[in-house]
Amino acid sequence: MSLCMSEIGKSVPASGRMGRTPCRPDFYNPFSGKPLFAQAGGNLTAPVCESAMDAQARGSHGSPEMTAATLKVSTGREPMQPRILIADDQQDVLDALRLLLKGHGYSIETVNSPADLLAAVGRQEFDILLIDLNYARDTTSGREGLDVLSRLREIEDAPPVVAMTGWATVGLAVEAMQFGVSDFVEKPWTNTRLLEILSKQIGLGRERRELRRRAEEEARAREEALLHLQEQEREIAEAKAIQEKLLPREIPQMPGYEIASAWQSARLVGGDYFDILPLDEKTLGICIADVAGKGMPAALLMSNLQAAVRGLSSLSLPPNLLCGRLNSIVHRNTDSDRFITFFYAHLDGSRRLAYVNAGHNAPFVVRADGSHERLREGGAVLGVFGTANYELGSAQLSPGDRVILFTDGVTEACDPSGEEFGEVRLLRLLEDHRKLSADELQAKILAVVAEFSGSRWQDDATLVVLSVCE
Repeated sequence: MSLCMSEIGKSVPASGRMGRTPCRPDFYNPFSGKPLFAQAGGNLTAPVCESAMDAQARGSHGSPEMTAATLKVSTGREPMQPRILIADDQQDVLDALRLLLKGHGYSIETVNSPADLLAAVGRQEFDILLIDLNYARDTTSGREGLDVLSRLREIEDAPPVVAMTGWATVGLAVEAMQFGVSDFVEKPWTNTRLLEILSKQIGLGRERRELRRRAEEEARAREEALLHLQEQEREIAEAKAIQEKLLPREIPQMPGYEIASAWQSARLVGGDYFDILPLDEKTLGICIADVAGKGMPAALLMSNLQAAVRGLSSLSLPPNLLCGRLNSIVHRNTDSDRFITFFYAHLDGSRRLAYVNAGHNAPFVVRADGSHERLREGGAVLGVFGTANYELGSAQLSPGDRVILFTDGVTEACDPSGEEFGEVRLLRLLEDHRKLSADELQAKILAVVAEFSGSRWQDDATLVVLSVCE
C-alpha cells in the first residue's frame, strides 16, 4: 500500500480503507486540493505527494485571508484559539484534518465514534463540532450521525455542528439541517471552503453564546432588581405600619371641645406628623409638623421628632421653651438641608390657646360670625440654626369657633392644569362650612381637595380640626 507521510510521522493510506466500500476522501489530498493518484487511461499511477511542510505553507500563504478570518472570530470574552472537536471513524481523515486545522490556529480534539463524541462534548466546551455522519455500523445512510445530532439537540448551549460525509444525498442533507446542523461539507472537501465554513460558524456560534450570556445576565439582573424592589416594598410597607402606629389611634377629647384629625400620605411613608397629648385633666398639647422632603428619610426624622415631643411635652414647659429645645435637638442630629416646620399649642379649660408657630403654615381660627385670624407668632423652622428664640402667641376661643391646623399638602394639591388649591379656597371652604362638627369639617375638606386634585396627592396632607362647643 502506498503511503503519503505527514510531518508528524503518521501514515495516510493512499488506497482507502481495507475491507470497506471505497470512500472518496481516501483518494484526496486535503492539503493540496489534488488527487493522491493521477489517472492515465483508467489506471492508477504512482502517488503524487507533496510534503506536509509545503502543504502547510500553501494553506497559510496561499489563502492568508482564511487564517485571519479564523482568528478574528474571537470576542472580548472568548479565547483567541478556537476549539474544534472532530468525529470520524477514518484515522487518515482525522490526521489530515488535524494537520490542516492545527496550521490555522485551531485547538483540536478527535474521536472516532458517536459515543466518544458525546462524552467529549459533556466533558468540555468546544467552539464547533465537525462530525462525520457515516460510521462503521452503517456507512451509507447517515443514520448513526443523525442519531448523534438528535442527542446533541438535547444538550443546552451545544456548539455549532458542521456535518460531513462522502455519501451525501439531498434528503440526508435536509434531514441533517432539520436536526440542527449549521452547515454541510461533502467529502472530498476543499480546504479553503472547509476553513471558510468553520470560521463563519465559529463566529456565529460565539455571537450566539455572547447574546445568550448577555440575555442570562440581563435576566439575572432583572430578577435581582425585582427581588430588591419587592424587599424594598416590604420594608416600606412595614415602615408605614410602624409610622401609623406612632400617630394617635384615638384622639383624646376634653370637655367643651371636639377634635378630629386626618393623615394622607403621598407615598407609603411620609414626613407629616401630628399629635394630641393630654398634659393634665384640663390641658391638651396639640401639635402638627411637616418634615422637609418625602419618603423614608422624612419618615425617620418625623419619628425622631415625635419621640422628642412626647419626651419634652409637659404642663410645666411652655410652648416657646419646648420649641427652643426641639430646635437644638434637630439641629444637632440632622444635616443642614433638613428642617421641620412645627406648630405646638397648649389648650386649657378656659378656652385659651397658647402656641408657637415655628415656620409652619399659619392655622386658621374661623369665628362663629365668619371672621377669621391666623396663628403666626413664633419663630424660625426647627433645625436650621443652632440656637433660636421663639415668641409665645395666644388666642382666646369662643363657642362656635373652629381651629384648623394643616400641612402644605392640603393647600398645594394641584388640579390637572397645575393650579394649586391654595389658602384662599381653603378659607372660603372653612367660612362656608363653619357650622359643621369637627369630624364633618375635616371630612369635607379632604373630599373637596381630593375632587379638585383628582385624588393625586403631590405631598403628604394632614389636618387637625378643633371645634369649640356652644
